[in-house]
Amino acid sequence: MPKVLVDLLSYTGTKGGMETYTRELYRSLGSLEGDWEYVGYVSREGARLDLSWFPGRVLESGISGENRFAWAWGELTQVSRAAKREDVDIVHAPATLGPYRTSVPTVLTMHDMLYWSHPELMSTPLYTAPVKWMEKKAAANAAMIITISPTSKREISKYLHADAARIEVIPLAGTAPHGVDRSLAGSKGPLILAMGNRRPHKNWGALIRALSLLAPERRPRVAITGGRGDDPLAPLVSSLGLEKWVELRGWVDDAEVTRLYSVATALAIPSFAEGFSLPTLESMGAGLPALLSDIEVHRYVGGAAARYFNPTDDGQLAALLEQVVTNPKLLEDMSVAGRARAAEFTWERTARETRSVFERALS
Repeated sequence: MPKVLVDLLSYTGTKGGMETYTRELYRSLGSLEGDWEYVGYVSREGARLDLSWFPGRVLESGISGENRFAWAWGELTQVSRAAKREDVDIVHAPATLGPYRTSVPTVLTMHDMLYWSHPELMSTPLYTAPVKWMEKKAAANAAMIITISPTSKREISKYLHADAARIEVIPLAGTAPHGVDRSLAGSKGPLILAMGNRRPHKNWGALIRALSLLAPERRPRVAITGGRGDDPLAPLVSSLGLEKWVELRGWVDDAEVTRLYSVATALAIPSFAEGFSLPTLESMGAGLPALLSDIEVHRYVGGAAARYFNPTDDGQLAALLEQVVTNPKLLEDMSVAGRARAAEFTWERTARETRSVFERALS
């Protein structure tokens, strides 16, 4: 029976897409046939969360995943010590960073190379050099590297000089919120939904500026969720006089996500760069059309079901916004195509392909 130590030091309930990946991956791994044992090495904050999705024993580290210094020390040194104490056969680090050195094979999931490819867009420049160093050391230690898109694989090879033969692309999947009722779409008027943190590479300003280019009578409302504290988008909204049309939201609970997915006209993501795009799959799976910046990762995820715009061309995005809120037939076609596209990505597939990588690392 292979025994896997899962590095959950980054799992604190605040990390968004990487935590969704970890949670859904291990929920699915636990349902696969075969005799595997999983031990979760969890942060102090993570130990207080609902971990019923994890298919094995949870080992509390006592290390804070929110204190950057404590967390970095834990990643570099304590994961390997826990692996030795637990006498595991393999370590999996699912959140981009992992141990500096291990005595057993390590599989590292690297979600993106944004600190390398777009350092100017990182909101924490003081951490850029340390994070890059940790990524380089973790990748060098890994027997196998999993990543989530061809773009990330190419960049891992480029920036970390990792052999492409030990990098496996395994796409994520999207789980549409339960209870979405698309018969309510537009019932509150045209609404464009945008979901994500306020890091610069998300490029939310483009969506706000594009909205300002539309005549008020043809302008949809926009709801941007995922903010924390004082929203950095508020001054732009105010300067353009769009308070009536733009709602800046914090993190929303599952019930509110379901409501927004039900009433929204479309989802918009104007990012300059992404490792993947879970919101795209989730929205398309719910029947919500997706408007995406024209970057390679979005094409990989959205395929022909989405509509694309240049993230540096506010006028192009404005024209697309006007098109989707005035063309019901287009929205219907995009909804059907989106559901079909999202169905191609499943967490079971992600789990099976991940376990195959574990087997390769063990051999």
